[in-house]
Amino acid sequence: MSLYDDAVLVLKGYEDQPDLRQAYLDHLAAHPDGMWKACHAGHLTASALVVDPSRGRVLLTLHRKLRMWLQMGGHCEPQDTSLEAAALREGTEESGIPGLTLLAGGPVRLDRHPIPAPCNWHLDVQYAALAPAGAAEAISDESLDLRWFAYDEVADVADESVVRLLEATRARL
Repeated sequence: MSLYDDAVLVLKGYEDQPDLRQAYLDHLAAHPDGMWKACHAGHLTASALVVDPSRGRVLLTLHRKLRMWLQMGGHCEPQDTSLEAAALREGTEESGIPGLTLLAGGPVRLDRHPIPAPCNWHLDVQYAALAPAGAAEAISDESLDLRWFAYDEVADVADESVVRLLEATRARL
């Protein structure tokens, strides 16, 4: 199965945010290249919010280009076999934590946000990743900083999309 086909199946199975879910499906139907950064009308991305439920905390990255505290995530790559695989790869690469596991049940949220031209839109499929006990993070080249925040600190440092993702993740835990 192609990454495109996987994305369509994942989105069809996602039961929340029906209008946004349909917008993602419509985008893919109109853009066979809608999984890739080269699609200037916008493209799907995959992200993973790394959480440590036993300690009530979340790992955020200070994005090098955007200079915002965000979850781990980014563009799909040709070796990704599924959206889950892309989210897990991004989470692992950007957190430096081996052994992350995605929270069962598929995506936690969808978030469409504008980005600078030529790409115009990211249609982010957001997962939650559980950090293993004793996880030690390691900063990547894509980040200015990497830091654990208590759940109740996230609203003070991150934008509303990250806060909504954390709320949805905590509801699933």
